[in-house]
This record gives sequence, structure tokens and C-alpha cells, in this order.
Amino acid sequence: MLYFLFHPLAREISVLNLLNYITFRAGAAFVTALLVCFLFGPAIIRRLRDMAVHQVVRAGTPDTHAVKGTTPTMGGFIILVATFLPVLLWARLDNRYIVLAVAVTAWMGVIGFLDDYLKLKQKREGKKNEGLVERYKLAGQVICGLGLGAYLLLDPISTLPGASTTLPFFKYILVVPAVSWAAWLYIPWVTFILTGVSNAVNLTDGLDGLSSGLVAIAVLTLGIFAYVLGRVDTSAYLQVFYLRGAGELTVFCAAVVGACIGFLWYNAHPAQVFMGDTGSLALGGAVGAIAILLKSEFLLLFVGAVFFAETVSVILQRSVFKYRRKKYGVEYAQKNRVFLRAPLHHHYEMKGWPETQVVIRFWIIGILCAILALSTLKLR
Repeated sequence: MLYFLFHPLAREISVLNLLNYITFRAGAAFVTALLVCFLFGPAIIRRLRDMAVHQVVRAGTPDTHAVKGTTPTMGGFIILVATFLPVLLWARLDNRYIVLAVAVTAWMGVIGFLDDYLKLKQKREGKKNEGLVERYKLAGQVICGLGLGAYLLLDPISTLPGASTTLPFFKYILVVPAVSWAAWLYIPWVTFILTGVSNAVNLTDGLDGLSSGLVAIAVLTLGIFAYVLGRVDTSAYLQVFYLRGAGELTVFCAAVVGACIGFLWYNAHPAQVFMGDTGSLALGGAVGAIAILLKSEFLLLFVGAVFFAETVSVILQRSVFKYRRKKYGVEYAQKNRVFLRAPLHHHYEMKGWPETQVVIRFWIIGILCAILALSTLKLR
């Protein structure tokens, strides 16, 4: 918004030329996101507390989490406001990368809100806290993925083929379907990535500050890629593909990082508020959408390695339990689980690691994976 308001005046007022620089607007978006968190965060938390919007403790979590049942949830509203307001102010709203990233994040945020709202409503009515029916939640995520995939396939926003992705460590070799009909497989591919990442971030959101910190690390890394791939000079220097207009995603990434770090002010242990599904599904959607728009889905194996490990731990735990229950009986299956608890962060809690230790060590792993992802810009 500010870009369109003041850009025409740049010729008369030289300082306004700063709006032409993505780095300046990204920095401004980051600072604005932090300020929004600090200014509006306390009021939102008070409102959630007054409404008794308390966290619903998931079944199967360690007993030490019982005290978190009185902590307000739906703090994802803070993240969403602190993301969208800076983007509205500092990003170029005529850029389709920005529009799509915001649309996906908002859509996933709405799904998360419905899930949180229904859980709280069921809790107050004394019913089982299942939230939004699983198939409805999945349907909402799938619809979002199908919509994004179809749009990118039918109306590519870059000079690269719509149905394409790239491989890291091979100087981003472009992977394009060999036959025309296979291009339609791109739509379920996008749907799988978007649904998988949003659910992975949701599963990781189980300890104070864990998910928001890891998302900040991942999105910061993706923001660097957006800036590199969106510039002719840097993409040519590093011999990677060029995506015209993708550099504007740097502003969106900066806003998300600022929102996550600002939210950590309240979410650090002991947490004053939890993001709930409102925040985790929205952030997962943002991470997935950025990777898809940058045609860097396989990069998620590095920047989202912790999210991937958390998801695999849940799938493995459930699959092995069902197999052993069927073959050996319930008692044997319960005594011989793969992990003490799933997702993975609860396993280490059960092994005696303090919550803060688990969070910080997972952050360290996330940083190491981010560095590995960045190394793909030079290594091949």
C-alpha cells in the first residue's frame, strides 16, 4: 500500500526511493510485525483470557502438560495480524506471489480457527474435544491445495513451466513432465505438499516456543532463497533459475519471521498464550506455499527437517502400534511402542529432558538444517 502511495513522489523526494528496494521493505515489514505483536499482543491475550479460551490439552501428552489447560489458546490471531498488516503496508499488492501466499495462509488460518473454536465449544458442553471433524479439516486443506495447483498449472506466474519443480544440489535442475497429460499430476503434488506441511507444523506445535521458533528459522531461509531467485544478478551469479517477481516474497517472509519472533515474546516458556491450530495451520500453509511458489518443494526436506521427523514419528508410532495390536494383542502393543510418546518432542520429554532443553535443541537442529539448505545455492 505504501509503495503505491509514495512511489509516484519518489522523483521529488529522493528518500522515497528506498521503497524501490525489497531489502528496505522487507526490513520494514519485519520491524512492523514485531511492533504489532508488542502493541496488540497483550490486548489479544487479555481478551482470550477473559473469554476463557483455554488450551485443550491433547490426549497422550505427558502429565506435566496438565497445567497448560488454563493457558489461553488461539494466539495465532496475533501471528496473523502481525503478518498481514506489514504485508498490506510494505508489499506490492499487485504481485501474484504475494496474493497467493496471503490467500493460502488466510485459508489455512480459517480452517485452524474453526478447529480451535469447535474444540472449545465441545469442551464447554462437556463433549469429547475432537474439534473440526478430521475429514472436513483435510477436505479444507485439499481444496486449498487443488486450487493453488490448478492456478499455477493453468496460469503460470513465472517464465518456468507451471507444472515443474527443481532439485537442490543439482543447481536446481528443472523437473518437467515428459508428456502433456502428466502435467496434471502437478495438482495432486501441490496438494500433497501443502497439506503435509500444514499438518506437520500442527503436529510440532506441542511445546512452548517450539513451532514458532522453527517456522521463523525455516521462513527466514526461504526468504533468502526468494531474494536470490527473484534477482537477475544473484541468480545468474549462483547459476540458479530466475523467477521474475519472486523477490517480493522476501517481504512476506520477513513479516512472517517478525510475527513468529514477536509471538515468541509471549509463547516462550512458560507460555502466556498458545497459537492453537489457528496459528499452526496458517504457518504451515505459509511455509508450504512459499516453497511451492519458489518451485523448491524438495528444499523442504532440509528447512523442514524437524517438521518431517515429527510427522514420521507419529505415522511410525501409530502404524507399528496397530500392527502389533493386531498380531500380538493390545497389552503387548502398549508395552512395545517405537517411541515413549509421539510426536518426537514428547518422546524426549518422557526421557527426562526439560521442555526448554527439547525446544532449544530442536531449534539448533533447525538452524543446522537451514545452513545445509543454504549450502545448496553453491554446492552441486
